[in-house]
Amino acid sequence: MTRHLVERELTPEGPRRSAPAKGARRPARTVTVNLGESPITWLHARGHLSDRLRDAGEALRADYERAQIAPSITMRWDPVRVKTTGERGLEASERQIAARQRFDGAIRAAGRGLEDILWRVVCAGEALPEAERALGWPARSGKLVLRIALERVADYYRIA
Repeated sequence: MTRHLVERELTPEGPRRSAPAKGARRPARTVTVNLGESPITWLHARGHLSDRLRDAGEALRADYERAQIAPSITMRWDPVRVKTTGERGLEASERQIAARQRFDGAIRAAGRGLEDILWRVVCAGEALPEAERALGWPARSGKLVLRIALERVADYYRIA
């Protein structure tokens, strides 16, 4: 994984992404943020998610990417022939359909109301505080809801 490390100022509202206003006091601390790290691996690395829940999130994200659900704004530059491993005997379009079916099944298994947090944090890579604000949830509530959703996804993928 490529590391994209940047320094962010730590304020009471959280890390500041822009430069402080002219004449403003410098904060007491700065933090180093790896922009290439997904929110799931960030939560796992800090002990907020178990290995099982991280694996469930990564499986869901992998199916999301294999199914090519994300919108694309330009033509695809994928090579015509791709050497693959796993899912032997399936054509590229069949692998895409199978991944879409697994993704849809995992989202259904998570249950109504939990698909939003899964999509924002796991698939779109949105930070948990940003997802909470976008969903209109109280601060620090997203972690609990994400854990519940990932437990159900882990059950769907049969991750022990």
